[in-house]
Amino acid sequence: MARMQEIYESEIIPKLQEKFRYKSPMQIPKMTKIILNMGLGEAIQNIKILDSATQELAQIAGQKPVITRARQSIAAFKLRKGMPIGCMVTLRGDRMYEFFDKMVNVALPRVRDFRGISSKALDGRGNYTLGIKEHIIFPEIDYDKIDKIKGMNITIVTNAQTDDEARTLLDLMGMPFKR
Repeated sequence: MARMQEIYESEIIPKLQEKFRYKSPMQIPKMTKIILNMGLGEAIQNIKILDSATQELAQIAGQKPVITRARQSIAAFKLRKGMPIGCMVTLRGDRMYEFFDKMVNVALPRVRDFRGISSKALDGRGNYTLGIKEHIIFPEIDYDKIDKIKGMNITIVTNAQTDDEARTLLDLMGMPFKR
């Protein structure tokens, strides 16, 4: 069992139960999955960028990503339906908790001029989305071997009913929100 999952079960569940007074233990919010997404618009001109992004995302996540394709054609961007334009990976279970632990305790503190992340990036349904400009903050990425610095989106999906519940859950799990 992942370290973060043990902390969640032993410390965070009782704190959430105390704060929100749930009638059933099934109402207590928890993380269900984490989605990592790299959108690569420049993959239209240079397909090799997609190969390196897939490889780097696999190193970060610990599992093989899926290549995402354009849903519709956009003439202004020279994009046709079905062209590969990015890659994504969905983490669940132990991998999800291990990635969250690594992201909060290792990767985010390595961001230049880091003062915390916004607590307003919740979507109204208890999901939190975070954009990262440089994927090199993750320890698995060897800075000398990358050809281009890429950004990525990280979406943390919870089964919380409200943003307040989700914010409290993520705060207790160690998410470095701005104060």
